[in-house]
Amino acid sequence: MDVSRILDEHNSRFKSVQVDRLIPVEHDLGLLSSFDINMLNESKLNAGQKKRDAYLLELSREGAQLLVNELFSQPTTVDEDSVYATLPKITTILPREKPLPKEKPMTRWEKFAKLKGIESRKKSRLVFDEDSGEYRPRFGYKGVNNDDQKPWLIEVPGNADVNTDMYQERRDEKKARVEKNTRRMTRNAEERMAVERGLNPRDMRKKELQNALVMSKGSTASMGKFDEKLKGEPKVKGLKRKFDPLVAAAGSEKSKNMDILNRVAKGDSSETVVNARKAQRALNNAKRNKK
Repeated sequence: MDVSRILDEHNSRFKSVQVDRLIPVEHDLGLLSSFDINMLNESKLNAGQKKRDAYLLELSREGAQLLVNELFSQPTTVDEDSVYATLPKITTILPREKPLPKEKPMTRWEKFAKLKGIESRKKSRLVFDEDSGEYRPRFGYKGVNNDDQKPWLIEVPGNADVNTDMYQERRDEKKARVEKNTRRMTRNAEERMAVERGLNPRDMRKKELQNALVMSKGSTASMGKFDEKLKGEPKVKGLKRKFDPLVAAAGSEKSKNMDILNRVAKGDSSETVVNARKAQRALNNAKRNKK
C-alpha cells in the first residue's frame, strides 16, 4: 500500500519551520523578542483587507517561528512535563520607567560617626540568657531587655527615698528612652524631607512654628489682636473687614437693596445671599418650638 500521497497531504497542512529573510533577523532571547528590519511588500498591503490580514498573519507566524528556532538552539533540559530552554542574558538596553532613587541624606548620628571615624558593628539578634539557659532575642518580644524584674536586687541610691520603687524607676527610664528615640526619628524624617525639597531644615522648622503660632491666634475672640506679642513674632497680614457707613445716600442704599432682591428672584447660586439650608433649619426649629 502506497502511503506517500497520504503523508504528503498530511505534511502540506503544516507550515515549514525554515524561514528565509533577505536581511537576517536579530534576536534578544533574554527578552524573548525579535527585530526584523526587512521591508514590507506594499502591493500586498494595498491589495485589500483580506489579503493584507493574511499577509500580516503570515509575517507574524514566520517571526514567531524564527524566535522558536533560536530558542531551541540554546541549551535545553527535559523533564516529565516538557522541554525547557535556558535563556541567555539580555543584550538590549531598555530605559528605566522611573528615575534613579535619590541618595538619602545622613542623619545627625551618621554625620557624627563619619566625622569621628566610628564604624557600626552588627550585633547578633540572639543572645544567651544564663538564667533561662537558652538564646533569646536581644530586643523586642521576649527580649532580654524586657525583663522588668532583672536584676532581682537593685540598690537604692543614698540620695533617694528608701520607699522608692527602683523597678518602676527602671520602667520610667525605659519609657523616656523610647520617647526620646521617637522624637529623634521624627526629627530625622523632617530634616530628610527638608533636604529633599532643597530647604534648610532649621528654616523649615522655623516656618512651621510660625504657622502654628499664627493658627493659635485664632483661638481667642480678638483673633490674637490683644495677645501678648512674642520676641521676633512676625506681623500677620490679613484682610480688614470693611463696613458700610451708617449714613449713606438714599440712591446707593436703594440700588443695593434692589440688587439683593434681583439676585434672590433669579436664584443666582453664584452670588446668592440666602442660605436655603439654614433658612429651612430655622423654620423647622420654629415649628418644633411651637409644638
